[in-house]
Amino acid sequence: MSAAVPVIDGHNDLPWRLRVRDPQERLDAGADLAGHGLHTDLPRLRKGGVGAQFWSVYVPVDRPGATAAVQVLEQIDLVRRLADKHPADLAIATSADDVERIAATGRVASLLGAEGGHCLDNSLGVLRALHRLGVRYLTLTHSRNTAWADSATDGPGVGGLSPFGHEVVREMNRLGMLVDLSHVAPSTMHAALDTSTKPAFFSHSSARALCDHPRNVPDDVLTRVRDTGGVVMVTFVPFFLNEACRQWGDELYRVEDAIAAPWDTEEFERERAAWIAANPCPPSSIKDVADHIEHVREVAGPGSVGLGGDFDGTEVLPDGLHDVSTYPALFEELRSRSWSEPELRALGWDNTLRVLRETCG
Repeated sequence: MSAAVPVIDGHNDLPWRLRVRDPQERLDAGADLAGHGLHTDLPRLRKGGVGAQFWSVYVPVDRPGATAAVQVLEQIDLVRRLADKHPADLAIATSADDVERIAATGRVASLLGAEGGHCLDNSLGVLRALHRLGVRYLTLTHSRNTAWADSATDGPGVGGLSPFGHEVVREMNRLGMLVDLSHVAPSTMHAALDTSTKPAFFSHSSARALCDHPRNVPDDVLTRVRDTGGVVMVTFVPFFLNEACRQWGDELYRVEDAIAAPWDTEEFERERAAWIAANPCPPSSIKDVADHIEHVREVAGPGSVGLGGDFDGTEVLPDGLHDVSTYPALFEELRSRSWSEPELRALGWDNTLRVLRETCG
């Protein structure tokens, strides 16, 4: 790791971007892919000091359950083949010990996170199979409700978690799997925390007190994160950072819903990119991200804040945080706010590693 402060990042959507943009697998992640519109590649991960990355094995919510279950397997396969192709740079990790061992060799410890409980197709057997394949977190919902959990960006469904939803949480605790509460409604956050015996975990969310987006974490939940010894991995998505960007993001969601092409097509990405080019996002900056980090630290405590950039999962990023090489710039901003080196290391590495160890081993 080349940067002074090592990073465990909670969420990166490069696997989905590669599925859509590179179905023939012609792109080389070992080369600079900035010219292909991607935020992530191996040289830039090294420059950013990323020693461990949760790769999102995401599947869109519009897929029927059985289809989603197949596609999440394909995404797991994609990440594992990426690691096989670059053994000097990447290695699959399933535990805190793996992360430390792999990072010590100069490689990026590659963890798997499944984004959205719809990929289970309402089956605990599928959940157990994902765990056996190395998945170490499940985001309970994505942008829509499942039959058993309410999403932050959908209407009320089961009032948080259904009885089966509580069973999912208990089984994840038993397996040693992080219950990811990013994307879920506050009612779901509280319901999961009522049931879970493990530290709270948010892979890529920010503070609702600073930006009133339903994807962000309210202060009353942040206090429960503190009480469980959990971690909120603050995300860099502008929609979640300030109100002007939030309003712009709401309009983008409406545009995306109106695009006829499926999410996993270049046509969808072209139509979305054309709208963004004609309607640019309002400004956001590295200072906005630092503000959210400091708010989470203030309410949840210094042991409960981490980083979950969501690179390659968003079309726009804050000024100063344009790709995975830019984590050092964020640490410099925090140094200017009198953060110490141990505090920066806790943010970038130690807090998340501890939660991973306490949950997954």
